[in-house]
Amino acid sequence: KEDIEVTLLPAGHCPGSVMFLFEGENGTVLYTGDFRLAKGEAARMELLHSGTRVKDIQSVYLDTTFCDPKYYHIPSREECLNGILELVRSWTSLTRYHVVWLNCKAAYGYEYLFINLSEELGIRVHVNKLDMFRNMPEILYHVTTDRHTQIHACRHPRDDAYFRGNRLPCGMTCQNGTPLHIISIKPSTMWFGERNK
Repeated sequence: KEDIEVTLLPAGHCPGSVMFLFEGENGTVLYTGDFRLAKGEAARMELLHSGTRVKDIQSVYLDTTFCDPKYYHIPSREECLNGILELVRSWTSLTRYHVVWLNCKAAYGYEYLFINLSEELGIRVHVNKLDMFRNMPEILYHVTTDRHTQIHACRHPRDDAYFRGNRLPCGMTCQNGTPLHIISIKPSTMWFGERNK
């Protein structure tokens, strides 16, 4: 029998996501799962250090979704945010009937985007339900179930069909009788593997 110490490290993928560091007599193993760390972030994790040096890790079980030469450059989270922010700001500033639909395919993982868009633009993000954010007060303030906002991340089983019909997944097509002008942004790392530059 052997005692093993298990340490949970923030993975930065979505709220609550963790990496597991296993330490025992037979060595140290890091299991990442899905993670997204900014450059230098792992070096600042105190729990990966022993005194002034990095712990010796014998094995790393790594999520390799984007470990492919076609993903030679994935911009930082900040670069992506700035690009989206510029687009959303320029579109929503045209009129209050210019709205953005964030076509988010997963339930979690976009909180960083929602928070930053809301803080920078002063516009809450429409979502179908608040249930999944109830235990995340730092996010709850930036999302709303009120459909009368200019940024939407609402979802519907036939999202794309709705968008082609110039309506949001929540069913909105106009406000006060004025038709909405809708653009769609599909935030996904997959885009960076489909282009050479």
